[in-house]
Amino acid sequence: MKRSSAPTGRRTAAEIMAHSRSQIWLSAVLKLLVWLAAVLTAAVIILLVGYILITGIPNLSWDLFAWKFTTENQSMMPALVNTLCITVIALLLAVPIGVGAAIYLVEYAKRGNRLVKLVRLTAETLSGIPSIVYGLFGMMFFKVALGWGYSMLGGAVTLSIMILPLILRTTEEALLSVPDSYREGSFGLGTGKLRTVFSVILPPAMPGILSGVILAIGRIVGESAALIFTAGSGKDNLSFVTKDGFSVFAPLFQSTRTLAVHMYLLMSEGLYTAQAQATAVVLLVLVVGINALSGFAAKKLAKGNDHG
Repeated sequence: MKRSSAPTGRRTAAEIMAHSRSQIWLSAVLKLLVWLAAVLTAAVIILLVGYILITGIPNLSWDLFAWKFTTENQSMMPALVNTLCITVIALLLAVPIGVGAAIYLVEYAKRGNRLVKLVRLTAETLSGIPSIVYGLFGMMFFKVALGWGYSMLGGAVTLSIMILPLILRTTEEALLSVPDSYREGSFGLGTGKLRTVFSVILPPAMPGILSGVILAIGRIVGESAALIFTAGSGKDNLSFVTKDGFSVFAPLFQSTRTLAVHMYLLMSEGLYTAQAQATAVVLLVLVVGINALSGFAAKKLAKGNDHG
């Protein structure tokens, strides 16, 4: 038995060495693939941003920022204002509902509840629906059934429905990431449920919530398919002054276009390619600026929570 055990032991050591070498080779290959994926991703981003800047910056001119759209200047200023207005309206509708629903699912609903599972499944399903389907729904409901026609309000409400699952799921994950010790400590001090949620749970979860809002803003600003069916393609809806006087709500029920729709229509016509490329630069700067401001606010909130 002793004679037969020695070769077995030597074979085991050899197998261990071979297995170790194979693990080293596998680790090196995986590391190389990860680096290759990172380099390719960075290269694609640099190529895309570089192409937009190189082709768009030379076509920028002051005529593109005129307050009035004409066939001569093809101004993007009305579309820029419309983009900001639609973004604000959509966020005002979607953020309170999405955050409130997430708070209920995480803090008030019983864990393992069928309603919670159903809402999560529904939100994940709605997140995968193409935006053009939301546009068709908005057209049939807001434009036809409610009689709003092509309007800024119809487009904003449609976008709020589209980003609602995203905000709900990101807020829910941010709330779930808060340790239960925070809740237990607050309840141990005699703090009520509502005060615990707003004073103890929401502050550390705020950076995650803002991340969802940033993603929602990016989707709103870059959306075109849903808005073509709901907001239309009105060239200029900055007519705040009506025949009855000044009205802030006058453009809400007028056909409008955002920067993404404006760029798409200019490019599809084939006559204003240079203006479309310049619009792409402004759209890129707008998205990067909004993301930078939101990220800065999230970092400030995170540092404030750490000091608190």
